[in-house]
Amino acid sequence: MSEVKKSEVVLTNKNFLAEAKTRNHYLTMDQSVAAGGGDTGATPVEYLLTAIGGCVSMTLRTYAERRGWDIGEITVNVSQLKDENGTYLTEEISFEKEITAEQRKKLLVFAGKCPVAKMVKGETKIITTIQ
Repeated sequence: MSEVKKSEVVLTNKNFLAEAKTRNHYLTMDQSVAAGGGDTGATPVEYLLTAIGGCVSMTLRTYAERRGWDIGEITVNVSQLKDENGTYLTEEISFEKEITAEQRKKLLVFAGKCPVAKMVKGETKIITTIQ
């Protein structure tokens, strides 16, 4: 069996303040003051956007290194937008170093192979239980 990845989230008694632990790392989540929280941490949606950006950049770094491409720093801006057609996400990817048109084409395809983005696209089922 492959590595099991886990996160435990406990919503405290302080409105929307949630404390999460994954491996040896601790994260804080909250809602903005306007939404009834204390604004002591990123919102769950902001963490999701951050996870996508981190995953896409790491996926692209792996792809580029395997091909010996020096693309420098990778910046991924992920946004959640809402309009009359619904809610959707956008990713804007940039590289510190110049890339060719062929590299751009291949990197764009490989960005879609990020495991977190694939989860968000519905390629991972979720089994929920209440104990």
